[in-house]
Amino acid sequence: MERVDHIGIAVKNLDEAVSYYTDTFGCPLLKIEEVESEQVRVAFIDAGNVKLELLEPMSETSAIYKFIEKKGEGVHHIAFGVNDIDSRMEELRGNGVQLLNEVPKKGAGGALVAFLHPKSSKGVLYELCEKSGEKEKR
Repeated sequence: MERVDHIGIAVKNLDEAVSYYTDTFGCPLLKIEEVESEQVRVAFIDAGNVKLELLEPMSETSAIYKFIEKKGEGVHHIAFGVNDIDSRMEELRGNGVQLLNEVPKKGAGGALVAFLHPKSSKGVLYELCEKSGEKEKR
């Protein structure tokens, strides 16, 4: 993977979580948006060398809602930034890694994302994340 892009953290209340990171640690808030397809409100916090993606469920059908119900608030996933998500997915499949997505889908900030099944990655949910224009930067 090229770099750690962000760490996803499941939270029950986005406004309270944003205040915690901005007030307690002095980390700047970058933006807040809704990702309707995933039924989450998302805030990106600048933590210096990595972003924190705070994820609040918008409904009980959200995967984040189910995660919080089962495990409580906390680290949900680690996202690796990639330059070519299709190639990385193919490479991972070739190495026997099970993916949760057959093809990349649109995530926060318009990025293309895909997730690795935790059973194939030592119990950790990893996300591949290709931001707009990443291929052109190579």
